Amino acid sequence: MNHASDTTAAGNGGTFDPRQAAALLEQTTQQARRKFEPSPPWLLATRAVLVLAALGAIWLSVRGQHPYRGPTAADIPVLIGFIVVNFAATVAVRRRATAGVHGRSRFSQGEILVLVAALVAAVVAMTGLSAAGVSFAWYPTSVMVIPGLAWAAIAAARANWLWFGTGLAIAALGVVGAVAGPAGSWAVAAVGLCAVLLGSAAAIAWRQRA
Repeated sequence: MNHASDTTAAGNGGTFDPRQAAALLEQTTQQARRKFEPSPPWLLATRAVLVLAALGAIWLSVRGQHPYRGPTAADIPVLIGFIVVNFAATVAVRRRATAGVHGRSRFSQGEILVLVAALVAAVVAMTGLSAAGVSFAWYPTSVMVIPGLAWAAIAAARANWLWFGTGLAIAALGVVGAVAGPAGSWAVAAVGLCAVLLGSAAAIAWRQRA
């Protein structure tokens, strides 16, 4: 009675070891993961530099204001430039990664609704606090708390601990910014968001190499 061979006949008459098949599957999986990573490390690092430059420039313009008046007209082109460059880079990377690929969106409809509701709740809460005379209501970091916690909740439900840590870090920036003062909150936002983005880039790069 013949024992089953460890190899399988290939279409060209050769043999294919199951161990080779497993190795090929693992390699293909890792390549696909790197290709379809929602935010490649280089893009996150680029965002980190851009946000540091944009928010840092605003901090430089408001740090000497007594009393605090907020960003000046010269800061508006800086913010618009950051938004346009970031949006263009994100769309370009997303299109390239998903070219010819159809399927489930990155977020479910319920998750999108949660994120939108969190942003609306943040604006409503800041408006209410401002009407009540709370000084930190419109600090740039104050609006990060509720969306950051919502992001962390979605990440926990997905067991995505990188996203979970990112959400908590963003919420923490909101708390720190509240005690840094109106001008100091811009510095907290600039340095803090830069650090969060660089940390995420490093974590994704390490995971891709693993």
